Amino acid sequence: MNLFITGIDTNAGKTFVTELLTRSLRKAGFDTVAMKPISCGEPEDSRRLRAAADNELSMDEVTPAAYAAPLAPIEAARLEGRSFDSSEVLPIFERLHRTHRSILVEGVGGWLVPLAQDYSTADLAKAIGFPVLLVVRNRLGALNHTLLTLESISSHGLTCEGIVLNNHPDDVGDLAADGNRRLLSKLTNIPILFEISPGQSDLKIAVA
Repeated sequence: MNLFITGIDTNAGKTFVTELLTRSLRKAGFDTVAMKPISCGEPEDSRRLRAAADNELSMDEVTPAAYAAPLAPIEAARLEGRSFDSSEVLPIFERLHRTHRSILVEGVGGWLVPLAQDYSTADLAKAIGFPVLLVVRNRLGALNHTLLTLESISSHGLTCEGIVLNNHPDDVGDLAADGNRRLLSKLTNIPILFEISPGQSDLKIAVA
């Protein structure tokens, strides 16, 4: 299973989903590893993904482009006198893709976050070429953000493999949650592959 994992916004739960999926796929017998090619701020997400794959990769392989400031990558890089270049990321991705049957690539922020002038997360996803998995935080506003993101994924010539509906603990009791679940199935032709509960520790993976 090879996927590019994005979210409808920052804090949608991308790392939690990528970590959960990595552990579950490895438990099911896949040699899955996970990358978060770009990070901004504390590298906790990268450490979690590395641990989910039993520390098989180095931190530099998990995250080849790391910036200190917790800002959009284009700004975080500017503060360090740097600019993002996909050549920092793609050769490492390509090597891991050659040596692993299964790789998950987590984007940074939302789908159109600018990485450099005229280059966004969507452009990186297109260069990687994997089907997209969209993480949707299940709260008020999710329908609009989801539909806009799906439209943009399609306009970039990529396929959305499915949606993960993430029930974040901070959103317990949000009245929009039940409606989101029902309406996403009606308004899109994209399947909800998983619905995640707060504190969930594994996923049921069907092995073909």
